[in-house]
Amino acid sequence: MVTVHHLNNSRSQRILWLLEEIGMPYEIVKYQRMEPVPLAPPELKQVHPLGKSPVITDGDRTIAESGAIVEYLIDTYGKGRFKPAIGGDDYWKYVEWMHYAEGSAMPPLVMALILGFLGDAGAPLRPHLDFQIEAQLAYIASGLGERDFFVGNELTGADIQLLFVLEAAGGRLDAHRALVAYRDRMHARPAYKRGLEKGGPYQLMGR
Repeated sequence: MVTVHHLNNSRSQRILWLLEEIGMPYEIVKYQRMEPVPLAPPELKQVHPLGKSPVITDGDRTIAESGAIVEYLIDTYGKGRFKPAIGGDDYWKYVEWMHYAEGSAMPPLVMALILGFLGDAGAPLRPHLDFQIEAQLAYIASGLGERDFFVGNELTGADIQLLFVLEAAGGRLDAHRALVAYRDRMHARPAYKRGLEKGGPYQLMGR
C-alpha cells in the first residue's frame, strides 16, 4: 500500500488529491511544521535524506519530489487516466506544464515567502519578484484560456501540479478571474475535498 508522508501546508496535499481521484487506498503519516519558522521537522529525514515532503513509500520504493510522485502514481495506478496518449501535441503540452509548475512558476513565489520573513531587508527585491509572479500568472492564465482543464478535456497530472501554484499565489490570483474560477472548480471536486479532510488544515488556501 502507498504511504504518503504528509507535511501540513505543503505540496503533499496535491498527492492526497491525486490519490483520491485515482480512488485507491493509501495510508498517511502526518508531520507538523516547526515554529516560529515553518520548516519541516527532522523526523522526515528518516524517510528521505532531504527531509522534505511529499515523499511516498510503496513497498520497497521511496519516491520524493511531487512531480515524480504524480508521474509514478499515474503510470502505476492510473489505469490509463490522468495523462494524454504519448506522442501527441497534448502529451507534450502536458509534459511542459508538469515541469513548468515547479521549474518556473514556484521559485518566485517561494522567494516572496522567504522575503516575508526578512522584513525590510527584503524590500529591494520585492518589485522584481512581484513582476516575475505576475508574469507567471499571466502566462498560466493564457495557457488555460476558457478551458476547464489545462490539457484536453479531463483532469490530468498537469492540473494536480498547477493548482498548488495558484493556491500559493493567494490574493495575487484575484486579478485573474479565469484562474480564480478554475481554482474554485478544482476545490469543488469531491476528491479534492476528501483529500483535504484527510490531510487536515491547509492554510495555503487562505494566504
